[in-house]
Amino acid sequence: MEAQDSYLLQQRATLNPYRVGASFMLQRLKWDVNPQSWRSRGVLRDWKDRYRDGKAVILCNGPSLLKVDFDLLQRKGVFCFGLNKINLLFDKTSFRPNCVVSVNGLVLEQNAAFYNQTDLPLFLDSYASAFVKGRPNVAFVHTNTFPRFARDCTVSMFQGFTVTYVAMQLAFHMGFRSVALVGADHTFASKGPANKTVVSGEKDESHFDPNYFAGGMKWQLPDLFQSEVAYTMARDMYAAFGGEVVNASVGGKLEVFERRDLADFLAA
Repeated sequence: MEAQDSYLLQQRATLNPYRVGASFMLQRLKWDVNPQSWRSRGVLRDWKDRYRDGKAVILCNGPSLLKVDFDLLQRKGVFCFGLNKINLLFDKTSFRPNCVVSVNGLVLEQNAAFYNQTDLPLFLDSYASAFVKGRPNVAFVHTNTFPRFARDCTVSMFQGFTVTYVAMQLAFHMGFRSVALVGADHTFASKGPANKTVVSGEKDESHFDPNYFAGGMKWQLPDLFQSEVAYTMARDMYAAFGGEVVNASVGGKLEVFERRDLADFLAA
């Protein structure tokens, strides 16, 4: 599957649903007969409900991530999901997330060297199986274009136009029912049509590291509206099972979730 297929299929679904459906089914069949599919499903089953009713923090990629008290996260020992190029933070702190989630094809290609050498548990879109070595700490996840919240991620899940939504589904799959987002600024310096692939400038002002997308890298402009639609599904699903997702980011423009101070979230 091409690097941008997951997003392009979502974009085009309302334009030609039959062609999109056929493309999805073909892609799905190819993945189902791939040995990495069955190995990854076993890994995902091992993670199911491992942290029943636990508490987790999702580290999003906005500039405000640098305002997070990582020493506090380490002291509390809370389970943390890192996203995409979280490894760019590693030279700034000794803190390490408990796992890393990445599903965008361009990001997967750009960060493949890290994914191939790290021992951290990885949850990567199945597209990455072409260039990231399958090993015990790696689960390749199948993503689709159907707008729903997957309580069990073993077979497939909706990308929701943002890796944060994928992480929220994985957190639910693992049994977490209390989740906080940090670094979820939900605003970008770069402007343009949602999901459009663009070429970066010399410095990235929209993420926590100026080299996140920089120096001519390709990346896709965010779809903030569709992301909010997905976030609303996640918020409501957690609430339906007696849980919650809160926004513990410093500033930013994400108001789908209740705002809460990170220290208060961890102390509760």
